[in-house]
Amino acid sequence: MGISEIIRFVAQRATRSKKLKLFFTLLALLTYKYRSHAIGTRRRPDLKEPKGAVPFFGHMFLMASMPSTDLYDYFERTYRELGPVWSISLPGIGRMIQGDTPELLEHVLKTNFWAYHKGPHFTGSMNDVFGKGIIGADGENWKFQRKQATHLFNVNAFREYTSEVFNKEAQKVLEYLGKAADSGSAVDFHAIMHAFTLDVFGSVSFGESFGCLENIDGRVPFADAVGDLLGICSLRLVDPLWKIREAVTGAGKKVRELKFVMRERIRRIVERRRRESLGGDKKDMLQLLLEATDDDGNPLTEEYLVDIILTFTVAGRDTMAQSVAWMMYAMLRNEADPSVMEKLVREVDEVLGGNLPTYETHKKQKYAEAWMYPPLPRNFKTCVQDDVLPDGTKIYAGEMFTWSSYVMGRSEKLWGPDVKEFKPDRWLGSEKASSLSKFSSFHLGPRTCVGQGFAVLEALTVVGLVLQNFELALVEPGKIPAYGLGTTLAMRDGLPVRVTRRSHGDAAAAEA
Repeated sequence: MGISEIIRFVAQRATRSKKLKLFFTLLALLTYKYRSHAIGTRRRPDLKEPKGAVPFFGHMFLMASMPSTDLYDYFERTYRELGPVWSISLPGIGRMIQGDTPELLEHVLKTNFWAYHKGPHFTGSMNDVFGKGIIGADGENWKFQRKQATHLFNVNAFREYTSEVFNKEAQKVLEYLGKAADSGSAVDFHAIMHAFTLDVFGSVSFGESFGCLENIDGRVPFADAVGDLLGICSLRLVDPLWKIREAVTGAGKKVRELKFVMRERIRRIVERRRRESLGGDKKDMLQLLLEATDDDGNPLTEEYLVDIILTFTVAGRDTMAQSVAWMMYAMLRNEADPSVMEKLVREVDEVLGGNLPTYETHKKQKYAEAWMYPPLPRNFKTCVQDDVLPDGTKIYAGEMFTWSSYVMGRSEKLWGPDVKEFKPDRWLGSEKASSLSKFSSFHLGPRTCVGQGFAVLEALTVVGLVLQNFELALVEPGKIPAYGLGTTLAMRDGLPVRVTRRSHGDAAAAEA
């Protein structure tokens, strides 16, 4: 007899004199049933779990007490203690089964891709940011958006982006760094990269920059709204009571205000483009979407257009900006091997020769591409059909499979005893081809990031021009930047650096 049958049986036979007794009896039964896991989840004695689970609430209090700056390190410690497969349960969210091995990722993201979707937990938590955009989409909606995106991310487009967008926006970065070098003031490299990537994606998506690089030290309402809304919505992913919390604290009202700022900016751009009826041979993302139709031959609705544009813009901002910022930290910290930066600068000088990057020069920057840093610390999929993982672990429909690039990237079992050393050279040999499941920075399988090539070229452009012109030094080279809670690995307090001009590094800036 299930819990629902027990409740029905008690309700039918209850009398006033027995109500209290029956209530405690029912409470005892429920407490026994959910003695080690969250209410609404399946008991899984076959899975390892960290200590701290309580009846009804599972691991909710454990997660709530976890500082956001320690969350992913806690996952790493649990990996070392319990192994690569373990689980937690949270009321209102469900059971999460962590699986940090290449074989499990290969199975979930490629072999049985069809059995795992983004799921209601992700879409419900992040809907105010992404709406029906590709990041939270499944099925036909996902296929349609991916098809549209392939028109933007191809070789011909890459050549155009490098010459007309990447270099143009990177010159603004050089101008800002030049002023900092001349004044001797410290700058936030993390913030600069966010401004660069957001302006780049604005130009690619709808032909205009957001103006972030012209106002790095000030406030750009759209950029501020993106960062603030992502922070609020990301917290929902680990907070079962987020609706109550946001109602009580006023965060819900803040969400509505931030959402309006973001969507209104994109909506005005869409309306202006429709009035102008811009066409011709040049096709940015917005123009492609304006010319697209749904299955019934109707133009896409304005809300759907805004969802798609916003999703690509937000995703294009955070991932590569943070990847470059973390790599710069890894090369400049006290523990860094100086030869790593020396090799990178030498390659930049040899390949670019004092000139601006092109699509062709990017293909020669093998060492620069080898240091890409995974900006997505943790990800998950919801199982939609009962499955058995390669190690024999059962996962039932409705349960979530989670994995962590942060954890796997620090595993001695996967990478050897030198895993904590920053060694881009390990990617220059056969290791690169055999490591896609171990290094899933751009995802894996059918949902491999459609903008991967775009992101790499964007990063190589700005890094090449910066290192060709300047030398950077961390303000606090002995301090590990604290990360914040989010879908990506943002540096909570930025990355302050000091800038000096290279003696021969003015050629590219002058030529532009």
